[in-house]
Amino acid sequence: MGAVAVSTMLEQQPWAARHQGPVGSLERPAALASPRPPVVRMVGVNKIYPLPEGSFQALYDIDLVIEAGEHCAIMGPSGSGKSTLMNLMGCLDRPSSGRYWLDGVEVSTLTDRELARIRNQKIGFVFQQFHLLPLLTALENVMLPLAYAGIPEPEQRRRAKQALEQVGLGSKLHQRPAQLSGGQQQRVAIARAIVNRPQLLLADEPTGALDSHTGQEVLNLFAELHRQGITLVVVTHDLEVAQAAQRIIRVGDGRLLA
Repeated sequence: MGAVAVSTMLEQQPWAARHQGPVGSLERPAALASPRPPVVRMVGVNKIYPLPEGSFQALYDIDLVIEAGEHCAIMGPSGSGKSTLMNLMGCLDRPSSGRYWLDGVEVSTLTDRELARIRNQKIGFVFQQFHLLPLLTALENVMLPLAYAGIPEPEQRRRAKQALEQVGLGSKLHQRPAQLSGGQQQRVAIARAIVNRPQLLLADEPTGALDSHTGQEVLNLFAELHRQGITLVVVTHDLEVAQAAQRIIRVGDGRLLA
């Protein structure tokens, strides 16, 4: 997962002009119009996995809008489809049918290379396991997405240092993961996720490997990032974590629940 989050540098692709956002009946009503398109818009999205004995449908007819600057939680029990929904939202997988626009760009038909570029430039990922490279310092771990995006090294260092300071680790730049606590490692992972200034930050059970006190510190950090304007989606089965969000999106048996 972590390797996907820091996808390799890719050639410039003319995807933007070919995959613009919805038009006609799919436009938002004038009363809901804003200067920016929704960060997430899914229309009629289904996900079906082929199996030797047939197929398994994980998601059914998902219609979902997440506006820029929202803080949402996707909540549901194990097997509900919430992780599949996050994988589609994060361009880690494609819908079997339906359409998906990310920040106004239709991504449901992009190539693997184009999706990798989207992930690197527009999406930040935070996972339950931190996925830090053990031989690199905190600063070097946070620099990785910038390196893969082709950013010059002096700018990599400046922005990585700034991201680590933003999550309260300005004094830990040169520590390796083994020298950091679990909460500090998760903060490094969050800094890595935001260093490319993504349009969407996706967090999958981000407090699952932490004790309750440290987990609350991570939730407080997410709240601060949201106040700074980041669009944040947290996938969780924990009601306390979900209640920290502005809106809870409930998933059950592959469907959005009212």
